[in-house]
Amino acid sequence: MSEEAPLPLFPDEESDPPYVTVAKVGDILEGRGRAFSVGNRMVAVFKNQEEYFAIDDFCPHQGASLAEGYVDDGCAVVCPWHHWCFSIADGTWLENPKIGVDKFKVRVVGQEIQVQVPKA
Repeated sequence: MSEEAPLPLFPDEESDPPYVTVAKVGDILEGRGRAFSVGNRMVAVFKNQEEYFAIDDFCPHQGASLAEGYVDDGCAVVCPWHHWCFSIADGTWLENPKIGVDKFKVRVVGQEIQVQVPKA
């Protein structure tokens, strides 16, 4: 007799989106970022103090790639065009925390860096 998958407790609720592998450990250098296409989004993944972070890649000011910026001594990326600073931990703009970019969950499984990006 085969086991059937259990029915969802709340079938109308959306399940969490899957994690997507974007890179391998070692592909992203300490203090740097790289941009990756995940679904219909561009995601900037950063490595800072041996930890990975993921935020939306586009600066809300004029659309520069945040992955092309540099990570300062704190936990912020500096936009390469006009030097707006965003927290890589939560996506907030450091000048005004009411403004920011989306942040995404990141995990490392074996040697794979994976991000979870909700559908828009």
